[in-house]
Amino acid sequence: MFVARNAFKISRTFVKTSLRSQSRTLVTLKDHKYTAQALAQGAGRNGEVTSNGLDLKLALPKEMGGTGQGQNPEQLFAMGYSACLLGAIQAVAKNLGKSDMAKNAKVHASVHIGEPEGMPGFGIAVDMKVEGIDEELLKAGHEFCPYSRLMKNGGVVNVSLT
Repeated sequence: MFVARNAFKISRTFVKTSLRSQSRTLVTLKDHKYTAQALAQGAGRNGEVTSNGLDLKLALPKEMGGTGQGQNPEQLFAMGYSACLLGAIQAVAKNLGKSDMAKNAKVHASVHIGEPEGMPGFGIAVDMKVEGIDEELLKAGHEFCPYSRLMKNGGVVNVSLT
């Protein structure tokens, strides 16, 4: 009985430890250096969005049954991620002595929307392709980029009523 009880405790501890080691490290902030704010209103993906003087009309893409005569959240995410990754690459390039290489880099982002595995609704997947740099700089920039960290590790999202 003693052996079986200890084996159960060891097994339970191993499972808990294994599950803990597989979890992601959630990105949390120590402080806020800048806060972007946006307002979406109207008909959701066919409505309007505004942020600090940038006003856009939104439209579902034709591939999803819309008119395609406006921007969509996936385009905005792709633009933000590509700009952020490029900035991260250029920031870490200085420390690696590769500033000249980084200044001509180009980042191509593809953001896909579709049905996720094992859950209802929609999900996104992202492909990032970078030209003009080497693998070392790409890896360092990807590790430094806040968008990459968010996609890899997740982040805190607070949703509440105003």
